[in-house]
Amino acid sequence: MKINIRSSILLALLFLISAASNAAVKSPPNDGVVGTLTGTVTDKADGKPIIGATVSIPDLRNGAITDVNGHYTLNRIPKGIYLVQVSYIGYASYNQKVDLTKTTVLDFQLHTSSIETGEVVITGVSKATEIKRDPVPMVAVSKNYIDQRSGAGNIIDAIANLPGVSAVTTGPNVSKPFIHGLGYNRVVTAEDGIRQEGQQWGDEHGIEVDQNSIDRIEIIKGPASLSYGSDAIGGVVNLITPSPVPDGKILGSVQGIYGTNQGLLNGSFRLQGNQNGLVWGTVISDKEAKDYQNQHDGRVYGTGYQERDARVMVGLNKSWGYSYLNASVYDALQEIPDGSRDSATRKFTRQITDADTYRPIVPESVLNSYAITPIHQHVQLYRIYDNSNFTLGNGNLIVNLGYQYSHRREYTHPTEQDIAGLNLQLATYTYDVKYNFNMGNDYETSVGVNGMYQNNSLGQSTAFPIPAYHQFDIGPFAIVKKSFGKLDLSAGARYDSRSFSGQAAYIDTSKAYYPTLYTGPNPTTTPNVVPQFSALNKTFSGATGSFGATYNFSDAFLLKGNIARGFRAPSIAELSANGPDPGSQIYHVGNSNFKPEFSTQEDLGAFLTLPNVSLSIELFNNNIQNYIFQEQELNADGTPVITQGYNTFTYVQSKARINGGEFAVDIHPVSWLHFANSLSLTYGQNLGNGGPVADSLKYLPFIPPLHTHSELRGNFAKGFGNLRNVYAMVGFDHYNAQNRFFAAYGTETYTAGYNLLSAGIGANLVDASGKKIVELFIEGTNLANVNYQSNMSRLKYFDNANVPAGVQPGIFNMGRNISFKVIVPFDLSPHTKPTTGS
Repeated sequence: MKINIRSSILLALLFLISAASNAAVKSPPNDGVVGTLTGTVTDKADGKPIIGATVSIPDLRNGAITDVNGHYTLNRIPKGIYLVQVSYIGYASYNQKVDLTKTTVLDFQLHTSSIETGEVVITGVSKATEIKRDPVPMVAVSKNYIDQRSGAGNIIDAIANLPGVSAVTTGPNVSKPFIHGLGYNRVVTAEDGIRQEGQQWGDEHGIEVDQNSIDRIEIIKGPASLSYGSDAIGGVVNLITPSPVPDGKILGSVQGIYGTNQGLLNGSFRLQGNQNGLVWGTVISDKEAKDYQNQHDGRVYGTGYQERDARVMVGLNKSWGYSYLNASVYDALQEIPDGSRDSATRKFTRQITDADTYRPIVPESVLNSYAITPIHQHVQLYRIYDNSNFTLGNGNLIVNLGYQYSHRREYTHPTEQDIAGLNLQLATYTYDVKYNFNMGNDYETSVGVNGMYQNNSLGQSTAFPIPAYHQFDIGPFAIVKKSFGKLDLSAGARYDSRSFSGQAAYIDTSKAYYPTLYTGPNPTTTPNVVPQFSALNKTFSGATGSFGATYNFSDAFLLKGNIARGFRAPSIAELSANGPDPGSQIYHVGNSNFKPEFSTQEDLGAFLTLPNVSLSIELFNNNIQNYIFQEQELNADGTPVITQGYNTFTYVQSKARINGGEFAVDIHPVSWLHFANSLSLTYGQNLGNGGPVADSLKYLPFIPPLHTHSELRGNFAKGFGNLRNVYAMVGFDHYNAQNRFFAAYGTETYTAGYNLLSAGIGANLVDASGKKIVELFIEGTNLANVNYQSNMSRLKYFDNANVPAGVQPGIFNMGRNISFKVIVPFDLSPHTKPTTGS
């Protein structure tokens, strides 16, 4: 039956792709449907050509790179009005809406600028839109930004320092994104717009994406349920893979990263091609690291990892639109720390038997080894998805279809290392179909439907935190945007429905330490068989909407405002959990009576951009009904409740308010120097369910403290000699003490404040013609080697049950790390013979 359901859905998805493709390809072409846009890009100051500038049409995923004469050509462009973007490092990006039925030649002049004012996004909008004209709070970072964060252990760490963004971590390779204090199943992480599904309710594994395959990240900071449905109540992180290379090109690169703290070795190979609109590409990566270290703990046992990744893409970019088929594999081995130590020396110890009556000290040879320890997790994610955009009528039909298979195993038996403690297998089919068109007097309109079907099964294992279940989501929506001169308005509405069907399960406890899933007859009367999960059938639904406005008083000053209602159905863990998750060191207990969360968030922002200074203030206020979070259970004597060897945490529900804001100022005393400063503040308050709330309960867990970031940076785009895009920076981060924490039942504890110093330097080495030979990036983090604990680090709570007086419990964050990143590009493009005149 399971195979039939999967096959039927897969056939339906393939039929949708085929039908949409045929409709677009077979529709009779109009005159002038295929166009070409050519021109040159020059420096406004001296008129010289800019070599290597990117000219792109984001909506069509069509782009070109200027040659040695600053010339570009875009081929096979359908008729219509599209946003054209021109960008180059060290210059202000230029955006212009162009009617491609009337324009075939267009020249651009760029002026040098250290202030980025023309960022364009494609996430959560019907058409590519400048951030400054969209009322929804958003931020985007480029490949250059990602490259300069070479010390990031994963792709989420690369953005965790942005205002309003943070991450809950379990060591350097496990990070979950948080936006304005919301994370887990409240933030959708997507790859090329396809939502990522891999048991994201869990703490102990990160985002299953190869960081080397991501060239751009776009973040919605606030409810995005309108475009992405349930689970986007806190926002969206859209990880975008490399754009196709220009027509006629075969380009690639070899990349290597080394990190001193963990001995990180990260290598990646990339190759892409485009021949007359037949585009293809691949990225293959391999990384590994030893246990990380700091002055307080030494090397932290159980934090090493190995990761293997591969992805391929093949597609067509033609006059009717584009269709790209992607496939990827993520395969990671991640050690599982528990923080146990020898009581006398405070050195880390390790479990060697299931009885766990004695733990020896971990030898230095093990701490310094790249070999994965017996207690570890094996996380695999297989993904196939298609992004298609068809020119149809007076608009575009966008079809995004995906299949993911997540297999997560945790090996927690030191003497039976082949038996998984946890074994979850999740298959997800996602669909997103929408039609973007101009309605009436230039009302940009998008109507569509998206959702997913999931099937979670339990493999052979000994721990069962969640049941086997089926889930189906569906949500139709409509979004309209209209510009009235300097005023941009945007509004939308959506209705979501999510259905769960959880299976009852029984556990055979006959063998100590090795319970198994019981599938035999008469479970209620069989000895040593106990119930684990009851059958569950639930349906949640809700309406959401948003309305926002942006007013550009001038090119230098604008105001934004937005109000949005978000919706989130409880996750399967929140509804049904009743078991240990060894990797998180928690026994989870859910509640099947939970109601869905609804939020109302107001956002207000002001932005000023002058030649030598830019300034922004963004404020938000989010009221959430039926907010779900975990609290620890305690015995009558105040000690933690231990279930099957793990501290017990129960999901609870309450009203909540999260508010705060971000302030940023970027000063440019001279063109090449800028002093960037930002401040982020988030407050999370538990409002209870009526009546007074005790002091220990009045704050929400995992709320980041006040964070300020200052960065002095010098950028030299034209460089020195054979060096281009030279930069040097020094950064300072201050994190306040977090004394607003969920203290009840020992769930959270006070976290002291700390300061971190960082620095970076890099450049491109070019030949005499300006062609790039090598890219080099060096970044140093925690250069003062400060001993600190982040309140967003789960390792802060990993230690012995009893810690000696005067000793700070828990594991500290990573100490000093210097990372080196080298990229060697190459060009395998066929050489064309120059044409001769008659």
